Amino acid sequence: MMNAIKPMTSRQRVLAALRGQPVDRTPVCNPTSVATVELMDLVDAPFPDANRVPEKMARLAATSYTELGFDTIMPVFSIIQESSALGCRIQWEEKDNWPTVKMSQPIWSDGDDIRIPQDWLMHQDTQCVLEAIRILRKEFGDEVAIIGKTMGPWSLGYHCFGVEKFLLMSVDSPDEIKRCLEKMKQVTIDFGRAQIDAGADALTLPDHATGDLVSGEYYDRFLKEMHTEFVDQIPIPLILHICGRTVDRMGYIAETGMAAFHYDSKNNPEESMQAVDRRIALIGNINNPHTLFSKGPQEVADETCRNLDAGIPLVGPECAIPLQTPIENLKAIPAAVRTWHQEHPTPIS
Repeated sequence: MMNAIKPMTSRQRVLAALRGQPVDRTPVCNPTSVATVELMDLVDAPFPDANRVPEKMARLAATSYTELGFDTIMPVFSIIQESSALGCRIQWEEKDNWPTVKMSQPIWSDGDDIRIPQDWLMHQDTQCVLEAIRILRKEFGDEVAIIGKTMGPWSLGYHCFGVEKFLLMSVDSPDEIKRCLEKMKQVTIDFGRAQIDAGADALTLPDHATGDLVSGEYYDRFLKEMHTEFVDQIPIPLILHICGRTVDRMGYIAETGMAAFHYDSKNNPEESMQAVDRRIALIGNINNPHTLFSKGPQEVADETCRNLDAGIPLVGPECAIPLQTPIENLKAIPAAVRTWHQEHPTPIS
């Protein structure tokens, strides 16, 4: 006999989907950021404070669940918290722009320069993340999935060496790049473990070997083995995030043991599902600039349903959304998921 799955909490739903288990409906997942200027104004938690003050970071992050209806809360809006703690120069911006690393002022030039400060986890910008997670766990308990973020060493390499320098090194001195990655990987592991201790349910692991800069062969050569190691070293579900056209490396990514891959709208949902062959969950891939930012709720719903029709296990934006994205477009994602599931009841044996 076929029976309907019992209703789940948001946390149960997300964690089950990340484990490849049955769910009552497809979770709406935010592995990066759905912060907007409108939400900042709503809860009085604007940038740059929401990137540096734990209470404001937690308050803005919570709107993903309380205002938008997502099944996850992600308090790490930027990609620079660790880099700031390592000593990179940061351009902190106001609420209508992202903080960025000053790439023109790299802090390292080769592997010998790499020095990880012993107290980097006590820095304001890493402590902000840890305290925000604690606040959210205390406030929401087991009601909603809290997702942290720990940057991969390839991304840290861009920030600390500069993108051009790092990519040229990967061509001219591949052994040196591997040495640099080995020296930086502990940052990824240690920050991930610290967020587990703070209360994170899962972690996004962005490692920007993006499709327009790095080939699938490069991913296999430089990162697959290390990403597999992260699965062993960081004992909660990991969500790998890489932007761009990445179907050429999805097969490799599916071999790492990562719980999920957060994929870009440059990849067709059907071809992406075929590439991973259900060895890893996919999350995404609703387009940011053309759909969420520029279109309306109906177009958002249509794109959401395309992912659902393809069998994507968790749906959400492809990456951190533009800060001026209309709230009604974000709310259209969970609304479309509910409507789709009313038309496609999910049974289990």
